[in-house]
Amino acid sequence: MAEKWVISLGGSRIAPKGEKIDYEFLKEFRKLILKHKSKKFVVVTGGGSTARKYIGALRKLHKGIKKQSQTGIAITRFHAGILAKLFGKPANDSIPENMKKVQNLLRKNQIVFCGGLRYKSEGTSDGTAADLAGFLNCKFINLTNVKGIYTTNPKKDKNAKFIKQITWKDFHKMAEKIKYEAGQHFVLDQIAAKAISKKRIPTYIVGSLSDVKNIIEGKNFKGSLICG
Repeated sequence: MAEKWVISLGGSRIAPKGEKIDYEFLKEFRKLILKHKSKKFVVVTGGGSTARKYIGALRKLHKGIKKQSQTGIAITRFHAGILAKLFGKPANDSIPENMKKVQNLLRKNQIVFCGGLRYKSEGTSDGTAADLAGFLNCKFINLTNVKGIYTTNPKKDKNAKFIKQITWKDFHKMAEKIKYEAGQHFVLDQIAAKAISKKRIPTYIVGSLSDVKNIIEGKNFKGSLICG
């Protein structure tokens, strides 16, 4: 049976700052996945700043959290559709809306792209990815725009300290300090932190494709590991 991996691909990596699509990054990502033909992948795409822009507009118009979240889900699913088209034949040609459908598509494809699944209170694409890793009983990689986990936001605090490894429990405590809001931006949110802790899912936080490659191949990597 092929080894399975769930990858949460941040919207910030697909369309930095919600502007132009990062074609070069996506081409390299495609090359990396297709190189490992003996493995299966589920890639959950985030909405990034594109989603936050539209969610912010709805918030200013005093629309509720549910409508904000549904808009975010729509954008993550749009990103999933774009990537599925980019990958072509090895990928799914329809975007799944539940975990069972993801599992069924994975039987027929090397890679399955999805965004957010059904709406649920305080749902996130990271949470979706963590839930899928638990459902499929596999490891989880979060590919974001920072090197890994820090004590504070390294983009705002030059004294932020990098954390190479942290327990599920301690990471969950760290994530819980961040107040939930639709489209929130944190290295891995509260919903995902709770899921990986409950199901004891080995989770990697990395910022580069070379580190994703090293993790998949069992080599040393520069990001953070949540386990134990």
